[in-house]
Amino acid sequence: MDAAILTRLFGRDQQWHGPCTVILGAEATVQTVGGDSIASAGAKVYAPRVISGRVAADAVCLLYDASALLILQQQRVRQATGEEFVKQTLTVADVGSIAAIEFFDTAPLANLGVPAPVIRTSSGQSGVMSRPPKVS
Repeated sequence: MDAAILTRLFGRDQQWHGPCTVILGAEATVQTVGGDSIASAGAKVYAPRVISGRVAADAVCLLYDASALLILQQQRVRQATGEEFVKQTLTVADVGSIAAIEFFDTAPLANLGVPAPVIRTSSGQSGVMSRPPKVS
């Protein structure tokens, strides 16, 4: 991804920004589909693993020189004693390896100078375009 676009999205002030999904051009994460279990005779059955470049970030920060994107993930871990603690994982991604960034809302559009789309919610039709008129 172009460093100039990332600078417009995140600025040069080296501040942390809210949650998003960073899509890397690499196999960066392993996600479990379902849970692991113990079968008969104590044999472990592992759930399928999916390897992808999608990194679900709790916070991201672009370095001031736009050379790397810091990706922070937080995971709550509960121990057998019932005590919970937060485990943090920091990933430093090269700007050249970032393929895309997904946001959970349209707020970053303002940083790009693009107005948010107007979405009509009154009709049963999905999408942002209105229906063409009926031709008789």
